[in-house]
Amino acid sequence: MAKRWYVIHTYSGYENKVKADLEHRIETFGLESAVVDIQIPTEEVTEIKEGGKRETKESKVFPGYVLVRMEVDDNTWAVVRNTPGVTGFVGIDGKPTPLSRDEFNKIMRRTSPVASAPKRTATDLEVGQSIRVVSGPLADFDGTISEIMPDAGKVKVMLTIFGRETPVELTLDQVATIG
Repeated sequence: MAKRWYVIHTYSGYENKVKADLEHRIETFGLESAVVDIQIPTEEVTEIKEGGKRETKESKVFPGYVLVRMEVDDNTWAVVRNTPGVTGFVGIDGKPTPLSRDEFNKIMRRTSPVASAPKRTATDLEVGQSIRVVSGPLADFDGTISEIMPDAGKVKVMLTIFGRETPVELTLDQVATIG
């Protein structure tokens, strides 16, 4: 059986503990050949502190989610599902749904410099319009504009992440219209 990437939902803030506990449980139950990798998608974020001092830290891209590459069978499902801090698998009707290679690559991609898009104004956009995210951790996701906030220079977009419609606020320079 092929090993695929699955998304597990955790209590927010417990991602690292879930990863450590899961690694320990996999070893204890002798499932190293069935559960082969665990990832917490992160990105580097630079914050400017008091006095203009820059501080770079790693930030979770999807708080409350951990990716696990595994074969799903009764044993692996039970070990992952019963790990403290895990609330369940992301899927349909309680069944874990594997990520496609494309989804996994989008999720794990680190922010990369993008050729600067022409300066966009809120008047160029309209609610219901299809867009593609062109920069940031959600680059290459497609969505639909649900709200335009011209004073803030932002748009609210509905993206399909982990098979769910998810509202995300983006700056105008992070989106490009499709078509």
